[in-house]
Formats: sequence, structure tokens, C-alpha cells
Amino acid sequence: MTIKELENILQAKIVVDSDNLDFNIDSACSADMMSSVLYYHTANSLLITSLTQPHVIRTAEIAGISIIVFVLDKQPEQTTIDLAKEKKIPILVTPYCMYTASGKLFETGLPGCLNK
Repeated sequence: MTIKELENILQAKIVVDSDNLDFNIDSACSADMMSSVLYYHTANSLLITSLTQPHVIRTAEIAGISIIVFVLDKQPEQTTIDLAKEKKIPILVTPYCMYTASGKLFETGLPGCLNK
């Protein structure tokens, strides 16, 4: 799934875009506990979260998360945006809650991250 497809499905706004034209994700996970993200992630996945602080970007980088979606129209602070640009991790913001955003992506066939 590409960023443009995500933008349409989630009625999202792109805050940090990707310069990678071949960008494509394989799975998604939803979490606010970054320890869960580190444990249950899979590479080349999308993270759906309501946390907008810079530590989310750092966790995504460690976990190999390719893109982050912030829910409930939560806008990240500038330090989060700057760090995402530096680490080349795209950010989208959706008006949907975490449950609805996850469901919409699941309906398209995007699988969840595999449990370890």
C-alpha cells in the first residue's frame, strides 16, 4: 500500500511525505505503548498511534516502522516533524480514531503485524 492509497483510505493529510516513489508497506500495527511496538512490530510496517511526541519517531526507527499515522487529527509538534524528516519516516494525520483507522486498513486487506 502506498502513501497516496493510505491518504485516500484514511482521509488523511500528509505532514511528512516520502521522496521514495516505490514506497510500499506490508502490514500495520496500532499501539500507544512504544514497548509493544518494539515487541510486536514487523519490518516495513505502518504504525497507527495517538502519541505525537518525538519518541514515537525514535521507536519507529528502531523497530523498522516505515510510516506513522496519527489519529484523531492530532498534530505533531515541530520537533517530531523535524525528526521524522531527518529519519525519512513519513507522517500522516487522520480524523479517524485508532479503531476505525485500523478497521479501514484491515478491510483493504492490509494485514496486522505478526505476533512473536
